[in-house]
Amino acid sequence: MLYRDRNHAGRVLAKELQGYAGRPDVLVLGLPRGGVPVAYEVARALGVPMDVFIVRKLGAPGQPELAVGAIASGGVRVLNSDIVRVLGISERQIEELTAHEQQEIEKRERLYRGDRPPIAVSGLTVILVDDGLATGSTMRAAAAALRHANPAKIVVAVPLAAEATCEVIAAEVDQVVCAATPAPFYAVGQWYEQFTQTTDEEVRELLASANQPPAAVS
Repeated sequence: MLYRDRNHAGRVLAKELQGYAGRPDVLVLGLPRGGVPVAYEVARALGVPMDVFIVRKLGAPGQPELAVGAIASGGVRVLNSDIVRVLGISERQIEELTAHEQQEIEKRERLYRGDRPPIAVSGLTVILVDDGLATGSTMRAAAAALRHANPAKIVVAVPLAAEATCEVIAAEVDQVVCAATPAPFYAVGQWYEQFTQTTDEEVRELLASANQPPAAVS
């Protein structure tokens, strides 16, 4: 095993990101749910704020496992125009898919943040964090969507990943930090001693803790 749990993985990953410590232009975004405990440890070690970045796949009509695009926090949508064209998916169908997944994103954002608005990413260096990458499809969609929100730089950071996946994502973002690329790589969970599912309540608690205002000095 490489890591005891996601918190341990986050502390290890943070050591690879010390060049971003204490910078006012840096924001850590965790992909819920499993990426949030990792992101929490990274943000805490670097002394920077964190938030969640929710991504939902837009599944093809009748083939929900086939992604025709993705929609993310902030209403950002990216489409695979080749798949849309080949399958003959209409604009109306795309809008219906988008509306459904947008509702799910809004529901989860209310659940995770309550009334707190998302942190604006424009002009910032954004560190996108997950608990690991196998195929990397979710992270790639997240990075593509995030690009539309005009960050200054996108850094993908994970405790472990398949080496080939790191190479693919490296061509699509500004920097990739994979703390480990063990092989053979079959699944993220095989490298964790404890890999229980992160709950919605844990995400809420970690976000609230990460974004508490500093205590007043008496």
